Amino acid sequence: MGEHLRISRRTVLKGLGTAIALPMLEAMAPVVSIAGQVRKAPPLRMAFIYIPNGIHMPTWTPGALGSKFVLPETLEPLKPVQDDLLVLSGLTLDKARAHGDGPGDHARAMTAFLTGRQPRKTHGADIRAGVSADQVAAEHVGKLTRFPSLELGCDRGLNSGNCDSGYSCAYSANISWRADSSPMAMEVNPRLVFERLFGNDHLGETNASRAKRDRYQLSVLDFVMEDALRLKTKLGTPDQRKLDEYLTGVRELEVRINRADAPAAKAPGTITRPPGMPADYREHVRLLCDLLVLAYQGDLTRVATFVFANDGSNRPYPFLGVPDGHHDLSHHRGMKDKQAKLQKINHFHISQLAYLLQKMQAIREAEGNLLGNSMVVYGSGISDGNAHNHDDLPILLAGGGRGKIKGGRHIRYPKETPLTNLYLGMLDRMGVPVKSFGDSTGRLESLS
Repeated sequence: MGEHLRISRRTVLKGLGTAIALPMLEAMAPVVSIAGQVRKAPPLRMAFIYIPNGIHMPTWTPGALGSKFVLPETLEPLKPVQDDLLVLSGLTLDKARAHGDGPGDHARAMTAFLTGRQPRKTHGADIRAGVSADQVAAEHVGKLTRFPSLELGCDRGLNSGNCDSGYSCAYSANISWRADSSPMAMEVNPRLVFERLFGNDHLGETNASRAKRDRYQLSVLDFVMEDALRLKTKLGTPDQRKLDEYLTGVRELEVRINRADAPAAKAPGTITRPPGMPADYREHVRLLCDLLVLAYQGDLTRVATFVFANDGSNRPYPFLGVPDGHHDLSHHRGMKDKQAKLQKINHFHISQLAYLLQKMQAIREAEGNLLGNSMVVYGSGISDGNAHNHDDLPILLAGGGRGKIKGGRHIRYPKETPLTNLYLGMLDRMGVPVKSFGDSTGRLESLS
């Protein structure tokens, strides 16, 4: 029966306050014809992942160029996805430099990273940056999905006040900008992200569903099971298996979020953790990674940003044996012990990226996989945190771009090549007609 069924890519499983989008199934209507053969065309996604305070570059940069490079120590966790990885050396974020504005490199780096524009130095209400690359893409492709874009982060920040040498906290706490003076606030609570992705658009129903789940220890799947069973009877065996795997993933993630939600014993005077906020930073990052994958898998969005930590973050990493603050360590002054600790933090962040990319790689889509149908940028707006330099940035591009990017290479670009040239090439691949972006000087070559 499944071989005759055709269902829309927009099909969702519905229940009280619940709307669960489906992964791409064989039964979904074919949308392209190539050489007389009808094929299914998965959507192309893009993501931008940001890390703060620069990198210990000696253990980041491969020694060889081209396809023969060996991953250095910091990048070693990416070995399973090396064929889908480009290491891009030599790129510059000029608008993160002072240009007469004095200190404030962290605020400038985070804001300019996706805008290619220098933020106005102010800690008042007259903030001004520029539209970010993700929002340029969202403006064009966002109408095709339930959420035009998704903004995730592990650090919530303020949108007012002085956070970095005269720069507003808005610059230090936002990477995505919808307009010059309108940052897109990050969602840091996995519980709220989950509810947003799998709730419907009726607030009253969503609240009622959540209350009922809490009261009777139910899952969101309990509200759509009747719909799911009805659909499964019409699907072929491969699609039934794929649907089961997807719903199992939703349920397992829900269980982990609930576990993070469990009240913890608190010493007198400690601050109460908001519901849904994990105490363990490692689990926090991975929950948000998993939510991002599910959002892509269900085509809930095609554009996302994910900030592992705000620039200037002084988060300690005691689980790595690094009780020191990250920002303090980045000002290492050439001290080997501080550099070693900094490298441990860099390695940990790369391990989380590897987790995300391998999860995407494991999800089959048509004749490829989710990673092959994505473009994922990972990097920082600062190179060496001690020097606060913004040239030769640590930048990775992962994913096949739906056949439009050739991975497995280390490429070095000429000095002062704008980072925004990369974004211009990515926007081209997303079908977004933009002649220039930020301080771009042209399309980045050699990606294909």
